[in-house]
Amino acid sequence: MSRLALGRYSRYISRLKPLSHLNKPFPFSSSAASSEDGAACQTGPPPIRVGLTESAGRAVFATRRIGSGDLIHTAKPVLTCPSLLSPDSVCYLCLKKLMGSAKFRDRGVSYCSQECQDNAKGFYDVETRGDWSSFVDYCRTHNFKYPLMVKRLSCMVISGALSADCLDILQPATLSSAMISKIEDGYGLLWNAFRKANFTEDDVAFLTKQWYTGILTRIRINAFRIDLVGGSCGEDLLSLAAASVEGEGAVGHAVYMLPSFYNHDCDPNAHIFWLQSADARVMTLRDVEEGEELRICYIDASMGYEARQTLLSQGFGFCCNCLRCQSRD
Repeated sequence: MSRLALGRYSRYISRLKPLSHLNKPFPFSSSAASSEDGAACQTGPPPIRVGLTESAGRAVFATRRIGSGDLIHTAKPVLTCPSLLSPDSVCYLCLKKLMGSAKFRDRGVSYCSQECQDNAKGFYDVETRGDWSSFVDYCRTHNFKYPLMVKRLSCMVISGALSADCLDILQPATLSSAMISKIEDGYGLLWNAFRKANFTEDDVAFLTKQWYTGILTRIRINAFRIDLVGGSCGEDLLSLAAASVEGEGAVGHAVYMLPSFYNHDCDPNAHIFWLQSADARVMTLRDVEEGEELRICYIDASMGYEARQTLLSQGFGFCCNCLRCQSRD
């Protein structure tokens, strides 16, 4: 696959939306590329900055020239959740695929390592106290993914692993009245599950209908679908990105901070992909000059102009005016 084709035919791997205010410190974890990632070793912060644009809110800009195929930075997720279709085939925390007997079992779920099991212990201790069958059935019936992430975040808040306002910096989606009604159904099921598990009012004081709706609308357009491409550190990054474009390795979803600040372009100059876990890697698809904005593709860019515009408008609330769309390609 050529570099131009790779840029134009990125799979639908992200659900992001630009933001309009920059008034809090960034609670994200990211780093520059290292030799272990298959790129030249770098020191210091990634060669990017987050700034504001007049038309698209927050954006990510290069602070120096970045070559085609360079790894810009990595990012660890704030929140992850495995797919309902593969709960026992991936790590319950980092979403790494589990091979054979290489699993650490704990009360019905599996981890890839003792470290992941230890890191998940706090919120999983909370989770195992409740009966989530009605809530999970609701998600399965409606084919909802993101309420499951709200459930996990709620357990993390109760355990003290995260604060209730940890995702407030992200832009929320605009919902229809029909969707709000369905959200309220899910909220009731989640609330009842916590109360039936004998959590105190203080434990779940944050879990209001307003909080649940606000978190869900943020997750809806800021969660990435995690498509693992495997590979090793010696492989070419453009080849790995091509594998993520063509693969069908979805294992779950995750929310990040810094990657959520990248704006959309139907002919992007950057791409986000995952090798073996939910740790994200952002790389360039072509040369990027100092001061140039770095953009990713939010959707399946192989679609035609009208289909892209409809999906972006309905799913993300904006009409794309990138150069490709201006030419109606």
